[in-house]
Formats: sequence, structure tokens, C-alpha cells
Amino acid sequence: LSAKLGVVTGESLPQALGGRIRSAWGRRLYWLQAELVAMATDVAEVIGGAVALNLLFGIPLLWGGVITGVVSLGLLIVQSRRGARPFEVIVIGLVVLIAVGFTAGVFVAPPDPAGIVGGLVPRFEGADTVLLAASILGATVMPHAIYAHSALSRDRFAPTTTAGPFAFGSAAAGLESGRGVSTRRLLTATRWDVTIAMVIAGTVNLCILLLAAANLAGVPGTDSLEGAYAALRDGLGPIIATLFAVGLLASGLASTAVGAYAGAEIMSGLLRIRVPLVVRRLVTLVPALLILGFGVDPTFALVLSQVVLSFGIPFALVPLVWITARRSVLGPFRNRLATTVLGVVSAALLITLNLVLLWLVFTGT
Repeated sequence: LSAKLGVVTGESLPQALGGRIRSAWGRRLYWLQAELVAMATDVAEVIGGAVALNLLFGIPLLWGGVITGVVSLGLLIVQSRRGARPFEVIVIGLVVLIAVGFTAGVFVAPPDPAGIVGGLVPRFEGADTVLLAASILGATVMPHAIYAHSALSRDRFAPTTTAGPFAFGSAAAGLESGRGVSTRRLLTATRWDVTIAMVIAGTVNLCILLLAAANLAGVPGTDSLEGAYAALRDGLGPIIATLFAVGLLASGLASTAVGAYAGAEIMSGLLRIRVPLVVRRLVTLVPALLILGFGVDPTFALVLSQVVLSFGIPFALVPLVWITARRSVLGPFRNRLATTVLGVVSAALLITLNLVLLWLVFTGT
């Protein structure tokens, strides 16, 4: 849906919301929660990159976070000067490293098939398991990705001519004419891109869980990234452990770059201001570096940041479903009724999970 919005309208989700939220305070409040989500994203990814650099090269966590932030700034500079395509190529290369790093261990020590089937059934046993479920959900359906995907689709298929302010009709025809390719063909190609990306992401996430279940269950000290790395090194050998750390590093670099891109788009789309690239990067990077500098447990901070992301999903999903269901915005490309219903049900389930988590945490049950 996010990609469709960017392709059909030539607008990102923050832009579309910025033009439709009439109240200036409403835009600022929405920007605030979206910016907090971007910060939470950076906390997780910078910490992941810092831990990976520490495992691979012994670099202190704070300096590892600085290096991760500098590299992500370089990727943003590439995107701003060279456009979306080179940025996508670099991120795809990092995704390949992620896939290799996180799946190699599963092929070396495959889990029991019967255990895999049984493990697919969710089981909640108190606040801790709901907390982990929310963090996994936040790590999988990252709200910043919803903002970023619409912007990347807009930039990737930017027309060579300007269509002017968007309202479906003449503006849509101007976009299609400027691109030289029908919008329907672009949507078909985008649908394939998204499907392939989701299959890869789902497979990698599943492999991470299988790797942990088969090799880390019951092993003392594996409730941290450092402990998991040590257990993999002792159980499967240094090559698999190194590939795991490389995958962690690639994940941190790719995700923090995309998160920073989303943060910049959120600021420009909702607040309608342009901020220098370095300043935009520092807005989301500084909180992550402060956490590393104050010595907060990296694994705890990482899990907690993903829970924050799960709370941010409805704030991105609900307006996305609402906007893409409107004929005045997408015309004949608006959502089918089934798509809208599925989006509403998904948002309701997410909100319910978050409310259950809050209840369990505050009641201590």
C-alpha cells in the first residue's frame, strides 16, 4: 500500500498526511510520534552495528556506534546526490550479506522438522513472552519502513516533468506522461518487488529463530548478542559465528540508513521544512549514541526499542489504509474492499496486542 501511494500520487505518506492534517499542532504531534519511532529504529540498528563491530574487531561499543552512524550518513549522501537507484543497489547488497550471515547456521545444523511445525504455534506465558512477541512484530513490520517505502517509490519512479500539486485526474495523467510508463505496469513491477522482499525478510527472520531454537535453547548466557555469538562459535565453529556477526553488521548498516532516510522524509513531509543532511542524521543518531555511552545493556535496549516500534505501527498503518482507500486520492487504483478490511483488522489486532502488553506490564501479571 505504501509503495502504491508513492507510485500513483508521486507523494510519500508523510507528504500526503502533511497536506491533509489541517491543524499545525496535529502535524507536529504526528511528527513527534513518527520521529520517536525513527529514533527507536536507530537505537536498535546502531546498537546492532556497534555490537557486530565489537565482536568482529574488538571496537568499543560507543565508537562502533559512531562508525555505524558515519557509514549510514555516507549512504544518505549517495541517495541525495545519486538518486534512489544506487541507494537501493547498496541496500540490496547489504541484504544479501544479511541473508548469508543469518541463514548459514541453519544449513550447517538444521533443526528438527517436527519441532519447526510445533514452534509455529504462538504461545504466551506472561508479560515477558508478550514483550518478545511485540518486539518481534516491531522488528518485522517496522513503521519507519512504511514511511520510507512510499518515498523510495516516489523517488524511484520520479517523472522527468513536474505534474504539480496532486489531485487524482490531470495530475495523475501528468505523472504517467512524465514517466513514459503506465502506472499499472509500475504497480505490477512494484508488487513483485515487495513480494520478493517480504519472502526474503520472512525467510531470514524464520532462520534466525530456527538457529536460536536449535543451537541456543538452554545454553547459559545466550540471552544477549555477545552470548549468542560465543555459543555459535563454540557449537558450530568460528566461521558460522563470524558470518552471524557479519549479518548483524550488514543489518545495522542497511537498517540505520533506511531509518535515517525515513526520518528525513518524516521531517520534510510533515513539518514542511528542509534541514541539512548532517543535522537530520544527528536527530535520530544521538539518542542511540547516548545509550551506548551510558553503558545501558545493548540487548535490553534493542528489545525495548522494537517494542516502541510495535506501538508505532498503528499510527502508520491506519492513515495509510485510510488514504489508499480513497477514490479522490488513488482513483481506480484505490484499495479493494477486502484490502481495506484486512488493513483495519490488522491494525485492530496490533492495537489489541499493545494494550495487552501495557496491561501485563502495569499489573505485573
